[in-house]
Amino acid sequence: QVQLVESGGGLVQAGGSLRLSCAASGRSFSTYTVGWFRQVPGEERDLVAVISWSGDRTGYTDSVKGRFTISRDNAKNTVYLQMNSLKSEDTAVYYCAADRYRTPRIGLSGNEFPYWGQGTQVTVSS
Repeated sequence: QVQLVESGGGLVQAGGSLRLSCAASGRSFSTYTVGWFRQVPGEERDLVAVISWSGDRTGYTDSVKGRFTISRDNAKNTVYLQMNSLKSEDTAVYYCAADRYRTPRIGLSGNEFPYWGQGTQVTVSS
């Protein structure tokens, strides 16, 4: 089992950057695939980036390709989401989620991840 805590959200102007962190506690974090989801009110959580347990495979939804980068430091039990060139449509609550040895691919649904953080708000002002 793993516990996840997100941080790094906030208010930023369009074109700016933020780095989100997902800190994990528990055993064997290096065996967990981690995804970053985002959700706006009234809509489902959408997977925007995912990284394999070893960090050698990543995936991004089309709307963030070239702007967002997911990475991980297993020695620190942390996954990051670097977000550059932010747009107003990136405004959402961002969640990290984990599942052990889940094959990483965009299109995974939230139902396939058993472990979740509490979320962090990202607001991009235009």
